[in-house]
Amino acid sequence: MRGKLIAAVVATALAFSMSACADDSDTSTSTDSSGAAAGSGTIKSGLKVAFLPKQVNNPYFDTSDNKGGKLAVDEFKGTYSETGPSEASPSAQVSYINTLSQQGANVIAVSANDKDAICGALNEARQNGAKVVTYDSDTKPECRDLFINQATSEGIAKIQVKLISDAIGADGGEIAILSATANATNQNAWIEQMKTELAKPEYSKLKLVDTVYGDDDDQKSFQEAQGLMAKHPNLKGIISPTTVGIAAAGRYLSGSTYKGKVQLTGLGTPNQMKAYVKDGTVKAFALWNPADLGYLAAYAGAALASGLIKGKEGDKFKAGKLGDFTVGKDGVVLLGDPYTFKADNIDQFNF
Repeated sequence: MRGKLIAAVVATALAFSMSACADDSDTSTSTDSSGAAAGSGTIKSGLKVAFLPKQVNNPYFDTSDNKGGKLAVDEFKGTYSETGPSEASPSAQVSYINTLSQQGANVIAVSANDKDAICGALNEARQNGAKVVTYDSDTKPECRDLFINQATSEGIAKIQVKLISDAIGADGGEIAILSATANATNQNAWIEQMKTELAKPEYSKLKLVDTVYGDDDDQKSFQEAQGLMAKHPNLKGIISPTTVGIAAAGRYLSGSTYKGKVQLTGLGTPNQMKAYVKDGTVKAFALWNPADLGYLAAYAGAALASGLIKGKEGDKFKAGKLGDFTVGKDGVVLLGDPYTFKADNIDQFNF
């Protein structure tokens, strides 16, 4: 795992002071107030940066957007906003994109509910001058300028399969996946990679018997977890690669006769999962720091909107306290590898 991500997560430090502003004509290398190089030029002040998550009032996006994203925008003296649908669905984000474009947003940071459904609206926003950065869940590359990838699909798949295997033990058994929406780009990519990982000899005793979708809705995810047990009485484990799903499944299992018998892992936040780790429902789970993801998305969008980068492979920019990043193939910027949370470290975190 990247050293800087470990340091950022372990420290759980979400506030550092830094500001960077200059007019459009300043293209020389400069420094911000902390003395760190700001790259080839400085970020424009006054940028309108709007975050559009899959759904609002979701604990994961509250952290990524309203903590990480807002912190970054405040640092480079922009104007921050968050808007979005209350329910995650393929087309729900379209009207919000259109409104943000009409309002003159300089940067739209969006976590896509569907890789295709919002492409038309995003490209129209780009034609109107907005820079589009996807984070957490991508669109097709031609629909945005950059994608901020929280971790590689391979890395996410590997850690989740390993964690469920370790939790169940050498005898293995039947497992299921409780995902978010059926169209979520990131979820589907992770699931395909998990299937590839499960095909390896070391996981031959694990059998994936079902994949269900909770639509990133707490109650539906709870019901889907309950339904899995009714449908598969021999189930030994559940992987839920969504923060809403793993918390709902944890709540169901912790209050059922399956506690300690059916293992649960996936992607969750420490504050959501702390009680389930401490009561033995969950042995370990993984995630990146979502605040860092939103923070990086904001800085990447600002670098684009300021003309410091174009989103091409090899472009380099500085993202405040997280340091330097390089744009990879297809306009992808990688945050880092997942981090494993368990009983002996979970009290160190607060997000």
